[in-house]
Amino acid sequence: MLKKLPLHTQIIIGLVLGLAFGLVSIQVGIPKWITLDYIKPVGTVFINGLKMIAMPLVLASLIIGVSNLGDISKLSRIGGKTLTAFLITTIIAICTGLGLVNLFKPGEGLPDSTRESLMAMYEGDAGKRAEAAAQLQDQSPLQPLVDMVPQNLFLATTDNAAMLQVVFFAILAGIALLQIPKSKAEPVVAFFDGLNDVIIQIVNYIMVIAPYGVFALMASLIVEIAGDNPESAVTLLLALLKYSLIVLGGLFFMMLVIYPLMLKSFTKIKYADFFKAIRPAQLLAFSTSSSNATLPVTMKLTEEELGVSENISSFVLPLGATVNMNGTSLYQSVAAVFIAQALGMDLSFSQQVMIVLTSTLAAIGSAGVPGAGLIMLIVVLEAIGVPAAGIALIMAPDRILDMFRTVVNVTGDVVVTAVVASTEGELPDGMIRKSNPMTPNE
Repeated sequence: MLKKLPLHTQIIIGLVLGLAFGLVSIQVGIPKWITLDYIKPVGTVFINGLKMIAMPLVLASLIIGVSNLGDISKLSRIGGKTLTAFLITTIIAICTGLGLVNLFKPGEGLPDSTRESLMAMYEGDAGKRAEAAAQLQDQSPLQPLVDMVPQNLFLATTDNAAMLQVVFFAILAGIALLQIPKSKAEPVVAFFDGLNDVIIQIVNYIMVIAPYGVFALMASLIVEIAGDNPESAVTLLLALLKYSLIVLGGLFFMMLVIYPLMLKSFTKIKYADFFKAIRPAQLLAFSTSSSNATLPVTMKLTEEELGVSENISSFVLPLGATVNMNGTSLYQSVAAVFIAQALGMDLSFSQQVMIVLTSTLAAIGSAGVPGAGLIMLIVVLEAIGVPAAGIALIMAPDRILDMFRTVVNVTGDVVVTAVVASTEGELPDGMIRKSNPMTPNE
């Protein structure tokens, strides 16, 4: 019967049962070793599975995204505008998230006892972080630029912390594919396109055990941090509520402030009309949590309701589904700092700049499928030296937040498409066409 339920329902059931099991085990005195030795490993397997496919996911999807630009000489102007708009909105989203999480500090609401319990789980990382901090003080200001270029690609692909190196190679490879003879490029593109499909299918396999992984993560997390003090678990849940509200606040800020400003600055479209025109795509994005699944509806509405020409929409929207993840990037910045706060780690200014850089580049390689944002969050955490297992802290509300951030992702894609079309003179007077909106049944 469980298999007949939607995956998001299964995940919600898993996290609720995990939470309940953890609290009950504390109350009735079930030995901690039962949870830690026989339940927690399931969560560990789930996390390791996500780590396993993070690097090939970025490599394949980014090469495909760049190679889909087509003829550089023909699309350089439109491509430049598109990528610049995506980059600016992504950075705005990340900085918005960082500003909110540093202002309200949801992770710092945890009592010292809870934070000490969390830190005890990762005490082995403290010495490594101290050594890394000492090394950073002796580095050149241009060292990050040096570190971006891999000495050995194959070694870089074995280390999730070296994601920027893989991104650098993938961009070069994508550009090279555009400039070599098409007959020679097509087999390579087809290979990475197939590899990308295979990886997404592996993501689907991993997400099959997501309900059990979430159950294990929640149950072991509650047992480890609460011990014999269930009030600590309640405090953690309140901190999660505050964290969720901060993420939602940032997402709504993008939807109701940043995007309307972009439309007003570059088009004549009224945001209320814009919202009505793309509402079916937003509803589909909310229900599927997948930019890729929503793409056919998004393209149809953008062309038929907004009047954007097909040559603009067919280029910008598929690229946006690959590289433009404003909602996901905002969530990653809030989640990364929240986890660090919950673990009692003070992030330096340079580490928060690294969050901006890593989240921006990770968004480029993030597939538009459910669960991809969580994979990229692991990349961001490892880049700033925060234990990746800390994602257990934010798994509980992740599915609900995923639905909202996918809406922001899709809306941002359409906003940039309208802006690019308007600057190219391919948005008829910025007017919304009066036709019956299609229903999200595709």
